[in-house]
Amino acid sequence: QARLAESGGGSVQAGGSLRLSCRASATFFANYVLGWFRQSPGKEREGVAAFGSDGLTSYADSVKGRFTISQDIAKKTLYLQMNSLKPEDTALYYCAATFRYIPGPSRLSEAVHDYWGQGTQVTVSS
Repeated sequence: QARLAESGGGSVQAGGSLRLSCRASATFFANYVLGWFRQSPGKEREGVAAFGSDGLTSYADSVKGRFTISQDIAKKTLYLQMNSLKPEDTALYYCAATFRYIPGPSRLSEAVHDYWGQGTQVTVSS
């Protein structure tokens, strides 16, 4: 059982930055994947970035070079640093987790994550 709580969302102008945090209340075993997803009105939820227990990261093409995912395992906290934000980044951002081994290419798939936070809103104005 795990609980995830996101924070750090807000409103920012295009070109600005935000850092999202996700605090996990869970026991971390050897294998896990933590991820960030987002959903805009009228669109399906999409994977943004993922961090695996093997230290590998995965990013959606739309955020590569602008977003950075990281973790502080001691604090059981996942971060998403978002720079050069664009209006199309506006969405409800969710933190997700699974405590199984998931191959790299699948880590941005919604289907492999078992636990979800409530989401934090990010709004980017032009």
